[in-house]
Amino acid sequence: MTCTRCGGTGFLNAEQIPVGELEQGHDWVLKKWWYTPEAENSDVEICDCCGDGENYWYGTPGEHYGPEDPAGKNGPYAGNGGLCKCH
Repeated sequence: MTCTRCGGTGFLNAEQIPVGELEQGHDWVLKKWWYTPEAENSDVEICDCCGDGENYWYGTPGEHYGPEDPAGKNGPYAGNGGLCKCH
């Protein structure tokens, strides 16, 4: 299921990430762009629905309910009744 909060990008305010940077992938954005002055002056953050909003995603960035982030009381969405926030 695609995360509707971030539109499947894995980032909130992803429109502030230059298109060429975002096309390089999530790791590229976090390792190369994330620490630039442009990034520090933006409102871009890791999605708080498909990730923790600060440091990582629960499974595949921008998606829900894969093998690494199952729905249910034992998964990462347990605090929301076992479902992601945008479900």
